[in-house]
Amino acid sequence: MGLDEVRADWTRLGAAEPLWAVCVDPAKRGGGWDDDEFLASGRREIDAALGRLADLGLRPGTGRALDFGCGAGRLSNALAAHFDAVVGVDISPPMLAEARRLDRSGGRIEFRLNDRPDLAGLPDASFDLVYTDLVLQHLPPPLAEGYLREFTRVVRPGGAMVIGVPDRERPTFKGLVFRHAPWPLIRLAQRVLLGYPAPMRMHPVPAARLAAVLAEGGARVVASEEYWGGDHWHHLRHYVAVPEEAR
Repeated sequence: MGLDEVRADWTRLGAAEPLWAVCVDPAKRGGGWDDDEFLASGRREIDAALGRLADLGLRPGTGRALDFGCGAGRLSNALAAHFDAVVGVDISPPMLAEARRLDRSGGRIEFRLNDRPDLAGLPDASFDLVYTDLVLQHLPPPLAEGYLREFTRVVRPGGAMVIGVPDRERPTFKGLVFRHAPWPLIRLAQRVLLGYPAPMRMHPVPAARLAAVLAEGGARVVASEEYWGGDHWHHLRHYVAVPEEAR
């Protein structure tokens, strides 16, 4: 699996079910998400995450935030309530079109297509906060690690990151299927049995490996906390400090 396959799958998902593909809820299939309800879910997440950053003593500036894998802009809009400017990047043109439709920021969000294995279009040390939630697991592990290294490049010294990603499969039937079943079989089940417009490939990012990759760029994981239980995956939200002396 490479970036081309990720792009193709998420382009199909964005064209067919953009809001559901961002927030997978069986009750919301077929256009079941209301726009305001969808955006409100993003505000709850961002308000809680930024509050937790403050509790941990991490108070990045409020100039610019990066929403990596922004999808339909659910979190970008919420970040715009706390930052002067937000950049949302995504690999799927239909997702970005939906994000622009839902933009409630008054023009303070810039949505960008990024279909590269890096963030070369973004300058060094240009963001106070890098935020990403439930995105990296859809990428092959070498690509996910490459983006983690890019996060440490684009965040300013004294800034912070919030990274939500599954750490491992749960020891449940569904979790064991994801761990042991061959991908072509899972892909077929998602398309034929579950009716997904395109499959969603999953790769956990172990907490120890994530911390080690971020440490290469001087960033430090301050806390890793479980959230969004589910019965497939053990999800962690990592709160990351970038010290002033990181570079």
